[in-house]
Amino acid sequence: MLSPDVRTTALPAHSKLHAYNRSGDFLDCYGVPSPLDARTAAEIITEFPSWVGKLLVVRGLLTSPFGLDNDGPDAADKLGPFPVEHSDAGEVIAGFNDRHLDFRVSVMAHQGQITLATWVHTHNIGGKAYLAAIMPFHILIARNALTRVAQAQTPMAA
Repeated sequence: MLSPDVRTTALPAHSKLHAYNRSGDFLDCYGVPSPLDARTAAEIITEFPSWVGKLLVVRGLLTSPFGLDNDGPDAADKLGPFPVEHSDAGEVIAGFNDRHLDFRVSVMAHQGQITLATWVHTHNIGGKAYLAAIMPFHILIARNALTRVAQAQTPMAA
């Protein structure tokens, strides 16, 4: 199967992620055509391929001495390591606050499109350095995640 056309896009106007964003914060958003609902897409996104798992292990080894939380706090509802903060039919937001940075990931389903947005607010030089260091990997992982979403089959009706 050919790779789908993952595109950089604006955060949809009705995203609840807008409430977090303020001047100086990092925010990116990618979109891909898909008939999936937000929760199904979010579950696919957080089912990381093995190469991402290996990168996360390396990240943990490099960042744990600096106090960066790698697993997120305990929560009744999690997507991968991320606690779910908001979930409805159209959008799932997960993430948490850390002493170096706060982040949230939004997965939205709207009009046959899935968008994946990441918001980060850094608190200090450690957060800024971490964000700069992971940026090439973030872009690669986000685009890969949406490629997997686009290639997923439509869930069967229950």
